[in-house]
Amino acid sequence: MAAITFSAGRQATPIDVPAPVAAPFQPLDPGIINGAIPAFFIGRNRQGFWVARDVGAQIGGLFLLQNSALSFARRHSEPRGCATIYPCERFELDLENSGNPLLGRLGAWMRMATRLRHRVAALTGK
Repeated sequence: MAAITFSAGRQATPIDVPAPVAAPFQPLDPGIINGAIPAFFIGRNRQGFWVARDVGAQIGGLFLLQNSALSFARRHSEPRGCATIYPCERFELDLENSGNPLLGRLGAWMRMATRLRHRVAALTGK
């Protein structure tokens, strides 16, 4: 289950804390939110970066701060504002990163450092 908040220029806050599992992007139920309202998934990926992705899979980005992800969503839904959906699970950006360009590279470096740490630990027996 995901928490949905509505934002029209004011800051939204998540209700649920993301869990460390991949989340599928399910279409929104028209009984909950009108399809004409822009909507964005906001959450964290496995490295802990904030991810903003629109429901229609047209645009998305990686961000260091939650406020940056929310600003991105609001900026791409002006002037009406948007609905924000906070999935309970962590999810990965499945689109080209239109957010902070450095975070894509930083995430790759973090994965490489983690693999190296695991290899060193296996070699030393720790």
